[in-house]
Amino acid sequence: MAKTIVQEFTKGLWKEIPPFRLVLGLCPTLALTKSVENGVGMGFALTFVLVCSNILIAALRKVIPPKVRIACFIIIVATFVIIVELMMQAYTYSLYEKMGIFIPLIVVNCIPLGRAEAFAYKNGIIRSILDGLGMGIGYTLSLGSLALIRETIGTGSLVGAIPFLFSYNFTNIFGEAYQPFSFMVEAPGAFVCLGLMLCVMNMLGKK
Repeated sequence: MAKTIVQEFTKGLWKEIPPFRLVLGLCPTLALTKSVENGVGMGFALTFVLVCSNILIAALRKVIPPKVRIACFIIIVATFVIIVELMMQAYTYSLYEKMGIFIPLIVVNCIPLGRAEAFAYKNGIIRSILDGLGMGIGYTLSLGSLALIRETIGTGSLVGAIPFLFSYNFTNIFGEAYQPFSFMVEAPGAFVCLGLMLCVMNMLGKK
């Protein structure tokens, strides 16, 4: 039992980590990783939606008719997206403005709907919570690591705030003589950086 619980949680941290293994949620992954603040903020928002929707879907799985389950999943996910959007407007408004349309787009993100269909609809509440937490944390770490590379190389600095935790301001990380490689914070740089990270993940996975 304990082994199963650990497996349900840790699979989202490596074996099935969403952007790098399942290749899901790439639109916000590419768009919001110009800065660590945006990347981690998106990760937190999706983790909240994922865990809460998994809990409700698992609790109602015997009530939801199979023929309309997708519509029910969308309604449940949309409810929690509205909640997280209102919370961000109230407590982290500057981050809310930076993330823009990508917060409401969580409704059609592949990860919450995919986990609802593949896992929460078929399993109990405890396992669904662990699945949501693991996938959400794995997604947050993925966006954070990708944003860390892009922001440091692309700007030479790290300036922002992790929502509800702490602010940070590290300027001229590589020294005054460093010329920022601005390509990394542009759209093509996002694809290149993601491709390189996918390559590294595949190499580590084979080993």
